[in-house]
Amino acid sequence: MNIERIGLLGLGEVGAILARDLLEVTPVEIQVWDHLLDDATAPAARHYDALAENARISRAVTAAGAFAGCQLVLSAVTADQALAAATSVMPDFPAGCWFVDFNSVSPATKIALAFEVENAGGYFVEAAVLSPIMPLRMGAPILLAGPRAAAFEPVGQALGFGDMSAVSAEPGVAAATKMCRSVMIKGMEALVSESLLAARHYGVEETVLASLNNLFPRPDWPAHARYLISRTLQHGTRRAAEMREVARTVSEAGIEPWMSEACVLRQDWAPAYRDALGEESLDGMLDAMLAQIKNPEITTNR
Repeated sequence: MNIERIGLLGLGEVGAILARDLLEVTPVEIQVWDHLLDDATAPAARHYDALAENARISRAVTAAGAFAGCQLVLSAVTADQALAAATSVMPDFPAGCWFVDFNSVSPATKIALAFEVENAGGYFVEAAVLSPIMPLRMGAPILLAGPRAAAFEPVGQALGFGDMSAVSAEPGVAAATKMCRSVMIKGMEALVSESLLAARHYGVEETVLASLNNLFPRPDWPAHARYLISRTLQHGTRRAAEMREVARTVSEAGIEPWMSEACVLRQDWAPAYRDALGEESLDGMLDAMLAQIKNPEITTNR
């Protein structure tokens, strides 16, 4: 299939990166739909304004029929909106159009998405990004799964996805991989945040970090810890939504998702302290957060 027009469902961080890269490395036209495009305060609106100078990008007016004329739609919304967003664009969805879902959701949610897309005449592929989208962008490792995964792999590679591979024809395999990985990745962020905030309060953070370095050697543990905490401050709301899907995945395996559910709470809590992102050092970040924790009316005004 010759891909001439690509639809983007969602223009948040991931969607905006995909749009920019596709415009740069391919001649395709891009049609965007995001229900927040008319909200000037939303990232989607800001991202679209930054891209709109390119004549090959346009926006749909409504969800229904948003992707008429597209041969491929890439979905990159938030985990809690993945199914609702997909359902909203299924009226008049082009027959035979690929629908590749990049969202961090459970295998059960991917299967529900597949039903909606295939029932509308589309071709569903589940995708799982196994790294932060930055700095690798379209070169990030992406696993594909489902009955149509192998057929889509060369299509994605031809568009410039540098590390995209079909791993299974079984639905849910890519999603399960992503979800189980997230128990560790998002869990580490939550654990490091909680550990070092308490350690800084007691004045023992340097000893704690030295001990961590003995167990898990890194060139610069303070810098790594600051990075992990910054991810929760900047993206905690989105990560909490993903961790709810992780908890669902673990539960569906017959395992109580105690750790994943606790991670939801810490990730959801973190963005209230995003002002601390302005602090360049780990100690500064911890101190800014602790000041606000102890006196919620205080912010760093950064």
